[in-house]
Amino acid sequence: MFTLLIRDIKLLLITSLVLLSVFSMNNPARGASLKTSGIQADYVLVEKSLKHLTLFQNDRLIKKYNVALGRNPKGPKLIEGDQRTPEGRYVIDSRNPDSKYHLSLHISYPNEIDLQITDIAGVSPGGDIMIHGTGEEYAWMGSFHDVIDWTDGCIAVTNEEIEEIWHLVPDGTLIEILP
Repeated sequence: MFTLLIRDIKLLLITSLVLLSVFSMNNPARGASLKTSGIQADYVLVEKSLKHLTLFQNDRLIKKYNVALGRNPKGPKLIEGDQRTPEGRYVIDSRNPDSKYHLSLHISYPNEIDLQITDIAGVSPGGDIMIHGTGEEYAWMGSFHDVIDWTDGCIAVTNEEIEEIWHLVPDGTLIEILP
């Protein structure tokens, strides 16, 4: 009986390893290999209510990340200093390899609609909205970086994730930020 139990455990382990191997070979989001895969996102979707950033190529999901947002995440960015993450359609328009937050991709906020709204209200819309890592200051959070919203309005992922996103998202990529 003991021999049968060991045999069954071995069979279960081998089956699990085979399934894990097959899954990881067919999964396009296999981690570090994405950096050198040649895949390029053509659309970035941020869903603030779900705290997700998702990369797409030709309507096909490449990878999804959990994010931290601005300290005041509900609602669109209205004025400079409100610590809100904007909502709308923008473009990744530049990148900073020397970011305080490891690496960062600049989002083209404010767009024309944001400028019209803030012009009517007579306030500054602010700017410098980025997708960035945690940097050294917040690196201790690791994968718990998204438990609380801690940015001034940016979208934060881990340092390892921003390295991957850096390679997958070229300048000019459309980014849509939804409530």
